[in-house]
Amino acid sequence: MNMFRPKWQKISTSLVFFTVLGMSSWTVGAAELPGAGKSVQPVFTEDQAAVFQLEVALEGLRRLGYDVKDTKNVDIPAAHIALSQGDADIYAQNWDPLQNAFYERAGGSAKLTRVGNLVKGALQGYLIDKATADKYKIRYLEQLKDPTIAKLFDGDGDGRADLIGCPPGWGCEKAIEFQLDAYNLRDTVEHIQGDFTVTHVDAVTRQKAGQSILYYAYTPLWLGQILVPGKEVVWLEVEETKLPPEEKSAVTISPDGKNLGWAVNNIRIVANNSFLEANAGAKKFFELLTIPLADVNAENLLVYNGEKTDEQIRHHVEQWVKDNAAEFDSWIAEAIKAAQ
Repeated sequence: MNMFRPKWQKISTSLVFFTVLGMSSWTVGAAELPGAGKSVQPVFTEDQAAVFQLEVALEGLRRLGYDVKDTKNVDIPAAHIALSQGDADIYAQNWDPLQNAFYERAGGSAKLTRVGNLVKGALQGYLIDKATADKYKIRYLEQLKDPTIAKLFDGDGDGRADLIGCPPGWGCEKAIEFQLDAYNLRDTVEHIQGDFTVTHVDAVTRQKAGQSILYYAYTPLWLGQILVPGKEVVWLEVEETKLPPEEKSAVTISPDGKNLGWAVNNIRIVANNSFLEANAGAKKFFELLTIPLADVNAENLLVYNGEKTDEQIRHHVEQWVKDNAAEFDSWIAEAIKAAQ
């Protein structure tokens, strides 16, 4: 069983109940729901860190009466193309602006629309272990141009720092490759690419063994709760921001005022324009739905600690919806109104 391809049964109750702030409880017959008689095809990449927020979005669609089809699993560029060609309806993992190139190559706003902000303020950048940072007073990425500093992170003996980077096809690998040139780091830094589920675990293992580590990471992600910035690791800053052209106007300052040299992203739902035009209720729900980054991090840690079966992730979704019932129900109510 592939935990990234949930086949959960859709809600089949004949009545949907809501309690809206300032309004009395009311009911809507299943036949009157905006998704009644309609189906929706989600597309997804096998990113363990994103299963939870996707399924929260799909839970909302089920409550709106939609028949949610089994998720199609593809890579990130193919997900955008599937949307533009009408082979899928929604994708809930678009990093804006990191994945701008994939969005535009698939047709951009002529075929697709980014809706709402599913998760706001997603950070990304380079980190090193705090022990090495403190001992050698390393604060900036540009310091890795110094061969002596770079060699501290050399694990394979070639004299260059081993940067645990980004897998091909994610978007972040292109930004890393751009920055290796822009910051003149080619001679001193080697970009190590691989599956995040392997490379990030390796980073934890090496840090716990007292080794110096250099890696790219993002939030929300379980890794930041194991290697905590400010405790086990530190974010590297940049003295000057250098980003690919499609991201050059992005904000790169973290909440604590550090310039991480990477765009602060919002994770957004992307949908096929035809689907949105025909489904005003779903569109309104996507516009309203937002999940705190801290909640996604907390769920990701549960998955990392072993709660990763379909049933366990389903429980995470149900618990989050229950804990946020008043707000979630209000989003459903607003979506039903928008469809009328």
